[in-house]
Amino acid sequence: MGKIRLDKYLADAGEGTRSQVKELIRRGQVLVDGVCVKTPEYKLDTDTAKVMCRGKELSREGLVYYLFHKPAGCLTATEDVSQPVVMDYLKEAPGKGLFPVGRLDKDTEGLLLITNDGELAHGLLSPRRHVEKTYYVEVRGVLTEKEEELFASGMEIGDEKPALPARLDILESGRRSKARVTIREGRYHQIKRMFAAAGMEVTYLKRLSMGGLTLPEELGKGAFRALTLEEVRRLKEAAAGGRISEEKPGPPA
Repeated sequence: MGKIRLDKYLADAGEGTRSQVKELIRRGQVLVDGVCVKTPEYKLDTDTAKVMCRGKELSREGLVYYLFHKPAGCLTATEDVSQPVVMDYLKEAPGKGLFPVGRLDKDTEGLLLITNDGELAHGLLSPRRHVEKTYYVEVRGVLTEKEEELFASGMEIGDEKPALPARLDILESGRRSKARVTIREGRYHQIKRMFAAAGMEVTYLKRLSMGGLTLPEELGKGAFRALTLEEVRRLKEAAAGGRISEEKPGPPA
């Protein structure tokens, strides 16, 4: 396969994002052919090099990508002895070093990307990329044009900086309203905090799409499938900062 940067090799092997593996390298936790290497840009021969990270030998196998329909009630984590995690549903999925890209709250359902491509994950999660994520939401409270304008203006949600402008599409308004929300960042509990700032409580939340990847209606909760080449291409374009045109997904059946 030729030569490749050490940090990219580790990220592709599922050891973390590019920034995380750089820290591992600088802390002296990576050996190449028995020698400690502390420079992330070090070029190694993927055909012959033996790479050890945190005491285990790595194998840079082919990258894999899965679309997972996360059910409520499980953590977005690789392991936890006390409660179910999303990776429990992918134990039979081919590929080593798999991890979820980003997080969904325990009670949130919907689209979650599972991969061992650390570079792609880093691009999709980078605040500088502004990758779009769309959610279907149900709230207690009457949604009006006032809330649409509030979301579009960039709301104060208790952080140092206001949230970036978001798109609120009202699907049904009443004592219990339904809507679709598209954001371009991924702050902690962001959707819930945005509605809380508008005086409303989220009662149901489901991610419908991310970076041009849309959750298929036929994919049941807890199920996963491999991405198509076109889906991977669209994600990589989004991660690189390209613009992805998306059809607006409808509410779940």
